[in-house]
Amino acid sequence: MSETLVSENQSANSTENSKEELESETKQFNKDEIMKVLEIVERDSMAIAESYTSLFSSLRLALSQVTSSSVDHMQCFSDAAGRIQESALDAATRGNRYINSCLRLNEQMKGAENLAMQLKILRRNVDVLDSAVNKLVRLP
Repeated sequence: MSETLVSENQSANSTENSKEELESETKQFNKDEIMKVLEIVERDSMAIAESYTSLFSSLRLALSQVTSSSVDHMQCFSDAAGRIQESALDAATRGNRYINSCLRLNEQMKGAENLAMQLKILRRNVDVLDSAVNKLVRLP
């Protein structure tokens, strides 16, 4: 019976040792796998971070170009608007001069109508005078 106890004890110890070794190997295996997975995650994270850095750099450059183009466009628009305003003021000034010249010409034409009327009257008087002189000169 004592041999049976020893053999059962050895068998129990052996089973416990096997369990401990298996657990130890499993723990080691899990640690190694976890480290590998962590390394992969770290590499992927670095790659993603670099991608984001590149993306933000590209976006920053694109935004800078768009902003620069917008500033150039606004400057061009401002210049064009200024030129249009100058041209409109110049055209309005010339239009006012034209209108004033037309008004002066109209006033002068009214004076010319009076002169034409006076000229007609003068012409009649000259014709009457001419007729009178012709009658006087033809007298025998």
